Amino acid sequence: MVFAHDTESSLLAAVDLVNAEEPPSTMTTVAELEAFYARHGYTGRLDGTDHELARVRALAPRLRRLLLADRDHAPGLVNELLAQEHAVPRLVRHAGQDWHLHAVAADAPLDTRIVVETAMAMIDVVRADEHSRLAVCADADCDGLVLDLSRNRSRRYCSVACTNRNAQAALRARRAGAAAG
Repeated sequence: MVFAHDTESSLLAAVDLVNAEEPPSTMTTVAELEAFYARHGYTGRLDGTDHELARVRALAPRLRRLLLADRDHAPGLVNELLAQEHAVPRLVRHAGQDWHLHAVAADAPLDTRIVVETAMAMIDVVRADEHSRLAVCADADCDGLVLDLSRNRSRRYCSVACTNRNAQAALRARRAGAAAG
């Protein structure tokens, strides 16, 4: 494990949210928001309204900017986000999870919790100088984000679809080269 469990969970959720807004958007209904909430193990308040869905979707550009910020710019963004949300880190334990950090109350709006948890996770990224684990998908036609938690830092694509598309293209190119040679 590269990061603590709560850091990895927050980073995975943030990347998932940012990528959900890449065309075609995959978080357009309250049911999809609820599935995102459950998939990433969020606890606390979930209103399940169109307004909440819109607020969460609106986070994508801010989170993208934060996740792709370099080591010199990320701390300023982290500090700004934490100050805006009046975040006060504290240790909590709940629902089968051991001690981990939360910085806003469980009854804070979901979009606030997502922003703060992502900012808190980025603290670990900055401190460990692991920015290279966050990148844009290597597929020329995709702007999705990649969170590479692999041991050998080999992940290049944001999804299985992008991986397969590029593997097929490489195979076709090799076959065409072999046929021409």
